[in-house]
Amino acid sequence: MTTDTRIPPTELTGLFGTVVKVGARRMLGRVPDSMGVLAHHPALMRASMGIGRKIESLHELDRNLASYAVMATAATIGCSWCLDFNYYKSHNEGLDEEKARHVPNWREASVFTPLERHVMEYAEAMSQTPPAVTDELSATLLDELGPAALIELTAKVAFMNMSSRMNVALGIHSEGYADSCELPPLAARSSETDGVQADVVGSAT
Repeated sequence: MTTDTRIPPTELTGLFGTVVKVGARRMLGRVPDSMGVLAHHPALMRASMGIGRKIESLHELDRNLASYAVMATAATIGCSWCLDFNYYKSHNEGLDEEKARHVPNWREASVFTPLERHVMEYAEAMSQTPPAVTDELSATLLDELGPAALIELTAKVAFMNMSSRMNVALGIHSEGYADSCELPPLAARSSETDGVQADVVGSAT
């Protein structure tokens, strides 16, 4: 396997490795390089996948809003793998993929509702260093979503921060999942967007 990850992938072995490979091939058609990188530390991989599944299974927050939030987080941090994978995932799960493709450029796009914009603004603000969430934005979302959905939104953005920052640090990049199902390229992110990555523009990034 050829890769430009900073730690070369290794083989997934044992019962856990077999289960992961079968699941990956069923969902994606192949085993991602990212799994091969994390396979160097099976306990951490198992823990990360476990909490990821639990957070994803929560349902207080609308699924489309959750999708836009995690994609906005990935675009802010610059994780092309996460952005591409979640675009592909929105297609597979029957979510609004036309809106999803505009997430990297949501501030300039005209397709989003005020609530969707507030959710992505919150995701971006949470992903700054230090976090830049304001009392006003939080209060607005509390009114629009209610406390349970706002807490869930916060948790999903926080987990995507962990995943995105790990991938960027380890040199894990997009593997072309959106390309594989012939989705249109993600909208280009405006280079004038303050404080965020401007080069995560599509599944081929």
